Amino acid sequence: MKNFTITEEYDFDHLTETKINNNHKDYLSWPIVYFLKNKNTKSAYVGETTDVLTRINTHLKSEEKKQLSSVNLILSDLFHKSATLDLESNLIKYISADGQYALQNGNLGISNHQYYEKKVYWDLFKDIWDELRQIGITRHSLDFINNSDLFKYSPYKSLSKEQIKGLKMILNCLLDENAKVSLIHGGAGTGKSILAIFLFKLLKTNLEDFNYADFDEDDEELFSLLKKVKNKFTDINMALVIPMASFRKTISNVFKNVNGLSGKMVIGPSDLANNKYDLIIVDEGHRLRRRVNLGSYFGTFDKNCEKLGLDKSTSSELDWVILQSNKSIIFYDQYQSIKPSDTVKDSFKKLELEPYTRIEKLKTQLRVRGGNQYIKLIHKIFDEPITLPSETYKTDDYEFYLFDDLSQMIDRIKKKDEFHGLSRMVAGYAWEWVSNKDSEAYDIVIGENQLKWNSVSVDWINSANSLNEIGCIHTTQGYDLNYTGVIIGPELDYDFASGKFIVEKQKYKDKNGKNSILNEEELLDFIINIYKTILQRGIQGTYVYVCNDNLRRFLKQFIQPFNSSTQQ
Repeated sequence: MKNFTITEEYDFDHLTETKINNNHKDYLSWPIVYFLKNKNTKSAYVGETTDVLTRINTHLKSEEKKQLSSVNLILSDLFHKSATLDLESNLIKYISADGQYALQNGNLGISNHQYYEKKVYWDLFKDIWDELRQIGITRHSLDFINNSDLFKYSPYKSLSKEQIKGLKMILNCLLDENAKVSLIHGGAGTGKSILAIFLFKLLKTNLEDFNYADFDEDDEELFSLLKKVKNKFTDINMALVIPMASFRKTISNVFKNVNGLSGKMVIGPSDLANNKYDLIIVDEGHRLRRRVNLGSYFGTFDKNCEKLGLDKSTSSELDWVILQSNKSIIFYDQYQSIKPSDTVKDSFKKLELEPYTRIEKLKTQLRVRGGNQYIKLIHKIFDEPITLPSETYKTDDYEFYLFDDLSQMIDRIKKKDEFHGLSRMVAGYAWEWVSNKDSEAYDIVIGENQLKWNSVSVDWINSANSLNEIGCIHTTQGYDLNYTGVIIGPELDYDFASGKFIVEKQKYKDKNGKNSILNEEELLDFIINIYKTILQRGIQGTYVYVCNDNLRRFLKQFIQPFNSSTQQ
C-alpha cells in the first residue's frame, strides 16, 4: 500500500502559498520534503522543512531560487524530522548523480542520519524514487546510479568523522597566514578523492544554500571556519590537479554535472605553468612526476621548468604546485607510487619538515567492505612476509579467494558483473601490449585463456568492451570496482629459502617503469606497490590468480582457495 504522496507540479510564484494552503492544510506544520526545478534550465533545489509556507516565501526572495519555476511536495503521515532530513540527503545525492538536474544545493548539510527504523525509511525512499522516475523528475535506477562515477565522486557525500577532522585542518590552514601547504596522507580507499572534491564544491558554493538543521556543535565549528574562509577568499581562484589522464577525465565529467563547478577546473600538472592560483588541490599527489623515464613528455616537462625558472634536473611537478599556489592541499599515499617518474618519498618528507606545512592522516577504510582488517592483511603479506598470520582470511563481509583455474575466475567476474556491475579483470604489467598495434593479436596467454589488454587508455573501466579485457594499474588507479579479479604475473615470485619476494626484471614489460632502475630492490618496491594498489580496488570482493607456483603456494597459506561447490 502506498504511504506517501508526490503532489502535482505547482507553479513557483506568488500564488504558490495559496495553493499549498488550500490543498495541503494538514501538512503546513508537518515535516515534508520539496523539489524546486526549472525544466528549461535543468536547475533544481531539494529541501525539507516543518514550515512549508515560510520556507517557500524565503525561497521566493532569493535571486537564485526565483529562477526555478515549479515545485513538487513529498508528503507522508509517516514522516518525522529525522526521516525527512535523511530523505532530503538521499535525494540530493541521487538526483545530483542522476544527471538530469544540476542542483543549487550546497554540500555541507549532507549528513548520515542515524535513527530508529532507518531501514524502513530507506525502503520508503526507494518507492519514492521509483515514482519520481515514473513522472519524469529522475531518469536512472538506484542500482545504475550506485555504479556511476557521478555518484561515486559526487561532492554530495556524508563525510566520516575522520574526514571532517581533515577538513577542519584544511580550513584552518587556509586561514593561517603562516601555513602554505596541507599534506593529507591516506591509503587506498580512505576517501582522499571524496574529501578533495567535497572541499572544492564547498568553497565554490554560496553560504545561503547550507542547511543548518543537521549541525551539532562540531558542525557549527566547521560552519564558522568555512564562513571565515569564504570571507577571506571572496572569489577564490582554484584548480583541482589530477596527474593521471584517465582519472582526470572522469572527475572532469563529474564537475560538468555539478552546479557551480566546471570541467575546466580539473587540470593536469603541465597546465600549472600557465597560471597562478589562490588554491591548488592535488589528488593522487604520489603520481606527480619528476624528470625520469618520461618518454614523449620530456619536452613539455623541460619547457615548463624553464618557464617557471626551475632546474629541470632536480625539480618535480610537486615543485610546480608549491610555486604556482598561494595555498596548496595535497592528498597522497606513498604506497601507491608505482614507477620511477613518480615524485620520490624524500620530496614529501622534506616538505613535511617545512614550517609552513600542516599534516593530517586518513586511516579508516571507506571503500573495501573487508575494512581495515583486509587492508592490514594485504600490507602484511607484501610488506612483512616473515611475520604473517597462521590462518587464512575469512569473513562474511568480503569475498577474498585464490583461484587455481584462471577460466573459473574470469567466469566468476563476469557473473558478478551481470548481477552487480563494475566487475573487472586487472593484471600486473607482465605482458607486452601487442594488440595495441595488431587488433587480432592476444597479449596475455595463460593456458587456454587468450586475453587482451585494455583497448582504450582513458576511462577504460566504463568502456564498452572492458568486461572482456584486462586492465592495468594505469587504467584502474583511483577507481572503485565492485569485484576485482587480479592476475599476478610471472614477474613476481616468492623464495621460501630467504622468505622474500623476488622480481624477474626481464618479465616486467613496462619500459618506462623499469629502464632507469639499476637496483632490483627498487623495482620490487614498485611492483609490490602496484599489486597492493589493485588488490584494494574491489568494494565487495577480490579474486586472485597467480602465475608462479611458488608464489601461489605461499599465498595459499593466507587466502582461501575458491571452491565452486560451496560458492554461489
